[in-house]
Amino acid sequence: MPLFALLQAGCLMAFALLLVAAGWQDLRTMRIANRLSVAIAAAYFLWALAGLASGTLVAGDLALTVTCAIAVFFVGAAAFAAGALGGGDVKLLAVASLFAGPFLLLDFLTIVALAGGAMGLALLAGAPIGPAAAAGDGMTVRPTVRARLRSGLPYGPAIAAGGLWVAARLAGI
Repeated sequence: MPLFALLQAGCLMAFALLLVAAGWQDLRTMRIANRLSVAIAAAYFLWALAGLASGTLVAGDLALTVTCAIAVFFVGAAAFAAGALGGGDVKLLAVASLFAGPFLLLDFLTIVALAGGAMGLALLAGAPIGPAAAAGDGMTVRPTVRARLRSGLPYGPAIAAGGLWVAARLAGI
Protein backbone atom coordinates (compact mmCIF):
# COMPACT_ATOMS: atom_id res chain seq x y z
CA MET A 1 0.00 0.00 0.00
CA PRO A 2 1.45 3.40 -0.94
CA LEU A 3 2.48 5.69 1.90
CA PHE A 4 -0.21 8.33 1.26
CA ALA A 5 -2.94 5.69 1.05
CA LEU A 6 -1.73 4.25 4.35
CA LEU A 7 -1.81 7.72 5.91
CA GLN A 8 -5.34 8.28 4.65
CA ALA A 9 -6.42 4.91 6.06
CA GLY A 10 -4.96 5.88 9.43
CA CYS A 11 -6.82 9.18 9.33
CA LEU A 12 -10.10 7.38 8.58
CA MET A 13 -9.47 5.04 11.51
CA ALA A 14 -8.76 8.02 13.79
CA PHE A 15 -11.94 9.71 12.50
CA ALA A 16 -14.00 6.63 13.35
CA LEU A 17 -12.48 6.25 16.83
CA LEU A 18 -12.95 9.95 17.61
CA LEU A 19 -16.58 9.75 16.50
CA VAL A 20 -17.22 6.81 18.81
CA ALA A 21 -15.57 8.70 21.67
CA ALA A 22 -17.65 11.83 20.98
CA GLY A 23 -20.89 9.86 20.74
CA TRP A 24 -20.16 7.99 23.96
CA GLN A 25 -19.18 11.16 25.80
CA ASP A 26 -22.36 12.92 24.66
CA LEU A 27 -24.50 9.97 25.67
CA ARG A 28 -22.96 9.92 29.14
CA THR A 29 -22.67 13.67 29.86
CA MET A 30 -24.64 15.65 27.23
CA ARG A 31 -21.33 17.34 26.36
CA ILE A 32 -18.78 16.88 23.57
CA ALA A 33 -15.27 18.06 24.31
CA ASN A 34 -13.85 20.61 21.89
CA ARG A 35 -10.64 18.59 21.66
CA LEU A 36 -12.54 15.78 19.94
CA SER A 37 -13.87 18.12 17.24
CA VAL A 38 -10.43 19.70 16.82
CA ALA A 39 -8.83 16.25 16.51
CA ILE A 40 -11.36 15.26 13.82
CA ALA A 41 -10.61 18.48 11.91
CA ALA A 42 -6.87 17.76 12.17
CA ALA A 43 -7.39 14.18 10.95
CA TYR A 44 -9.36 15.51 8.00
CA PHE A 45 -6.73 18.04 6.99
CA LEU A 46 -4.00 15.40 7.24
CA TRP A 47 -6.23 13.07 5.15
CA ALA A 48 -6.78 15.86 2.62
CA LEU A 49 -3.07 16.71 2.40
CA ALA A 50 -2.28 13.07 1.72
CA GLY A 51 -4.99 13.04 -0.94
CA LEU A 52 -3.64 16.18 -2.57
CA ALA A 53 -0.09 14.79 -2.51
CA SER A 54 -1.17 11.48 -4.05
CA GLY A 55 -3.46 13.08 -6.61
CA THR A 56 -6.64 11.42 -5.32
CA LEU A 57 -8.04 14.77 -4.20
CA VAL A 58 -8.09 17.99 -6.20
CA ALA A 59 -7.93 21.47 -4.73
CA GLY A 60 -11.34 22.41 -6.13
CA ASP A 61 -13.00 19.54 -4.26
CA LEU A 62 -11.17 20.53 -1.09
CA ALA A 63 -12.44 24.10 -1.38
CA LEU A 64 -16.00 22.88 -2.00
CA THR A 65 -15.74 20.55 1.00
CA VAL A 66 -14.65 23.33 3.31
CA THR A 67 -17.43 25.56 1.96
CA CYS A 68 -20.02 22.84 2.65
CA ALA A 69 -18.68 22.32 6.18
CA ILE A 70 -18.93 26.06 6.86
CA ALA A 71 -22.52 26.03 5.59
CA VAL A 72 -23.31 23.06 7.88
CA PHE A 73 -21.78 24.97 10.78
CA PHE A 74 -23.92 28.07 10.14
CA VAL A 75 -27.13 26.05 9.78
CA GLY A 76 -26.17 24.21 12.97
CA ALA A 77 -25.47 27.51 14.71
CA ALA A 78 -28.98 28.65 13.78
CA ALA A 79 -30.34 25.40 15.25
CA PHE A 80 -28.27 26.06 18.39
CA ALA A 81 -29.72 29.57 18.65
CA ALA A 82 -33.21 28.06 18.38
CA GLY A 83 -32.40 25.53 21.12
CA ALA A 84 -32.61 22.52 18.79
CA LEU A 85 -28.94 21.45 18.99
CA GLY A 86 -26.18 21.79 21.52
CA GLY A 87 -22.97 23.64 20.78
CA GLY A 88 -20.87 20.47 20.82
CA ASP A 89 -23.31 18.83 18.42
CA VAL A 90 -22.94 21.74 15.99
CA LYS A 91 -19.15 21.55 16.04
CA LEU A 92 -19.10 17.77 15.70
CA LEU A 93 -21.59 17.89 12.83
CA ALA A 94 -19.50 20.49 10.99
CA VAL A 95 -16.17 18.69 11.32
CA ALA A 96 -17.68 15.31 10.47
CA SER A 97 -19.14 16.88 7.33
CA LEU A 98 -15.57 17.61 6.22
CA PHE A 99 -15.03 13.91 5.66
CA ALA A 100 -18.43 13.62 3.96
CA GLY A 101 -17.57 16.39 1.54
CA PRO A 102 -20.08 17.60 -1.03
CA PHE A 103 -20.50 14.13 -2.53
CA LEU A 104 -21.57 12.26 0.63
CA LEU A 105 -23.03 15.19 2.58
CA LEU A 106 -26.69 14.52 1.81
CA ASP A 107 -26.31 10.84 2.71
CA PHE A 108 -24.43 11.76 5.89
CA LEU A 109 -27.11 14.23 7.01
CA THR A 110 -29.88 11.75 6.16
CA ILE A 111 -28.30 9.04 8.31
CA VAL A 112 -27.75 11.52 11.14
CA ALA A 113 -31.42 12.57 10.95
CA LEU A 114 -32.68 8.98 10.84
CA ALA A 115 -30.47 7.91 13.75
CA GLY A 116 -31.46 11.00 15.75
CA GLY A 117 -35.13 10.40 14.99
CA ALA A 118 -34.85 6.79 16.11
CA MET A 119 -33.19 7.90 19.35
CA GLY A 120 -35.92 10.51 19.86
CA LEU A 121 -38.65 7.93 19.39
CA ALA A 122 -36.87 5.58 21.78
CA LEU A 123 -36.61 8.37 24.35
CA LEU A 124 -40.33 9.10 24.01
CA ALA A 125 -41.09 5.40 24.39
CA GLY A 126 -39.23 5.42 27.70
CA ALA A 127 -35.80 4.11 26.72
CA PRO A 128 -33.13 5.14 29.22
CA ILE A 129 -31.11 7.54 27.04
CA GLY A 130 -28.87 10.29 28.38
CA PRO A 131 -26.90 11.11 31.52
CA ALA A 132 -29.58 10.12 34.04
CA ALA A 133 -29.85 6.67 32.44
CA ALA A 134 -26.08 6.31 32.26
CA ALA A 135 -25.71 7.20 35.94
CA GLY A 136 -28.07 4.37 36.88
CA ASP A 137 -29.76 6.46 39.56
CA GLY A 138 -32.13 3.60 40.39
CA MET A 139 -35.26 5.75 40.33
CA THR A 140 -38.37 3.63 40.53
CA VAL A 141 -40.66 6.42 39.36
CA ARG A 142 -41.11 6.43 35.59
CA PRO A 143 -40.83 9.97 34.20
CA THR A 144 -43.67 11.39 32.15
CA VAL A 145 -43.38 12.00 28.41
CA ARG A 146 -43.11 15.71 29.16
CA ALA A 147 -40.18 15.11 31.54
CA ARG A 148 -38.47 12.91 28.95
CA LEU A 149 -38.86 15.63 26.31
CA ARG A 150 -37.34 18.22 28.63
CA SER A 151 -34.40 16.03 29.56
CA GLY A 152 -32.78 16.59 26.17
CA LEU A 153 -31.47 14.19 23.56
CA PRO A 154 -27.76 13.56 23.15
CA TYR A 155 -27.30 13.92 19.38
CA GLY A 156 -23.62 12.93 19.33
CA PRO A 157 -24.41 9.22 18.82
CA ALA A 158 -26.54 10.06 15.77
CA ILE A 159 -23.75 12.21 14.33
CA ALA A 160 -21.31 9.39 15.03
CA ALA A 161 -23.56 6.93 13.17
CA GLY A 162 -23.58 9.16 10.09
CA GLY A 163 -19.84 9.74 10.33
CA LEU A 164 -19.10 6.04 10.68
CA TRP A 165 -21.12 5.41 7.53
CA VAL A 166 -19.02 8.07 5.74
CA ALA A 167 -15.78 6.50 7.02
CA ALA A 168 -16.91 3.09 5.76
CA ARG A 169 -17.77 4.52 2.34
CA LEU A 170 -14.43 6.32 2.09
CA ALA A 171 -12.63 3.12 3.09
CA GLY A 172 -14.44 1.28 0.31
CA ILE A 173 -16.50 -0.89 2.62
